Amino acid sequence: MKIVIETIASSQQRYDTWGDWWLDADHTLQIRVSSDEPAMPTGQHQLCVAIHELVEALLCIDREITVAQVDQFDMVTAPALGLADDDEPGDHPLAPYRNEHRFAMLVEHLMARELGLDGYGVVR
Repeated sequence: MKIVIETIASSQQRYDTWGDWWLDADHTLQIRVSSDEPAMPTGQHQLCVAIHELVEALLCIDREITVAQVDQFDMVTAPALGLADDDEPGDHPLAPYRNEHRFAMLVEHLMARELGLDGYGVVR
C-alpha cells in the first residue's frame, strides 16, 4: 500500500476539517493535515493529527468501512445534525466509523503526551 501524507492550507481541505483521508483510484491512501490552524501551531501538533488520520483510515479499510460512508457522514450527515464547530463528527454515536475514530484519538493523544505537548486536548 502506498501512503501519502501532506500538510496543506485549511482552505485546500475537501471540507472544514483539520485532517482528512481518502483512497485514490489506484488505492493510494491520501492524508491531508491543515498546516495553518492556530490550535495546531507546530509540526508536532500536525504529526499527531496525521497519526490519527492514518490509524483511523487503516482501521476503516481493514473493517470495510468505505471512504464514501465516512465522507457521507462527515460532509452531509454531521452538518445536518447541527453539530457544533468544535464537535468531532467521528465522536457522534451515529458515525459509521466511531470506534475507529475513538481508537485513533487515543493513539493521537498518546503521541502528544510522548512529545510533551501539554494541554494538547481531552479525550472524552
